[in-house]
Amino acid sequence: MQHLIDLDDYPVSWWNRVIALGKDIYTNPGRYKGACSGKVMGTLFYEPSTRTQMSFQTAMLRLGGSLIGFDNPATSSVSKGENLKDTTKIVSGYSDVLVIRHPLEGAAKAAALTAECPVINAGDGGHLHPTQTLTDMLTLTMEKGRLSGLTIGMCGDLLNGRTVHSLCKALSCYPDNKFIFISTPELMVPQYVKDILSSHGCEYKEVSSLEETIPELDVLYMTRIQSERFASVEEYEAQKNVYVLDRKKLNLGKSDLIVLHPLPRVDEITMDVDEDSRALYFKQTKYGVYVRMALVLTMIENKDTVQLLKGDILNSTKCTNPRCITHAEKYLPKSFIKSGDIAECEFCDERILL
Repeated sequence: MQHLIDLDDYPVSWWNRVIALGKDIYTNPGRYKGACSGKVMGTLFYEPSTRTQMSFQTAMLRLGGSLIGFDNPATSSVSKGENLKDTTKIVSGYSDVLVIRHPLEGAAKAAALTAECPVINAGDGGHLHPTQTLTDMLTLTMEKGRLSGLTIGMCGDLLNGRTVHSLCKALSCYPDNKFIFISTPELMVPQYVKDILSSHGCEYKEVSSLEETIPELDVLYMTRIQSERFASVEEYEAQKNVYVLDRKKLNLGKSDLIVLHPLPRVDEITMDVDEDSRALYFKQTKYGVYVRMALVLTMIENKDTVQLLKGDILNSTKCTNPRCITHAEKYLPKSFIKSGDIAECEFCDERILL
């Protein structure tokens, strides 16, 4: 069956069809009323969420479907020690499509291995967030009119920012996009993301100053410093408030610059920026409903299959990423893609030396 774990599992033409469908739903919402009548969406949110969870719920309700699931694992049998496999197996048996958010990287792929319905990754740790990427791509399509020829600035926590990783990977597949990464040395974008950009011939650079960079940008993608991804309060305190977008900095940008943010905002964008017409992060959340409506329709209607694991099972090899789902769910196969003396974990994309 079909799952959405990583946008890379599908060709660009597939992404474009989902985005085009989202645009059509936005333009002609009445045409899709009742399209999922009698269908059930299961939601497994092991991690807090406002926009992603509610936009999926709104999407299914507007399509005429219904909902089951939890937004706090403490209220489910997870609190009694039930593993991910069993929870997924049960809830997917009740559902036509399953949406999962989890703090461990690779959890969505792990869930899909035994699910009885399509699984949609709504964020797995600091790894990937493909439905936010589709939201961002619909926003760019609607507001900039294109997905190519853009200079995109990514600012903030680029190490742990799954939305940044997913969007970079996606936009690298469109021509003439340039990326500028604005962060502290401790929060630089991971090497695997830079490797992907290089393999697609995308120009990128890493800088430390937002003020000096903002005049170059067509799109500024702000992110919060994620306290939940740090090992200690002290490490978090050292990074927060390094990058704050205010009206003074925004006024250095182009007149047609657009400012996006996956939200929630903490203090990295001041409230006075909200009144500027270039600040589109609230409108961005509305586009999220329409693209998720398109995605739900696509996943339920399409019976094509996606091969989840394509590498070699190396049971004597352990992923070195402590946040990988394979450490918590011991039954999972130790599956890696090998390239010479490098092996890449198929769940979290961590690279290790063999």
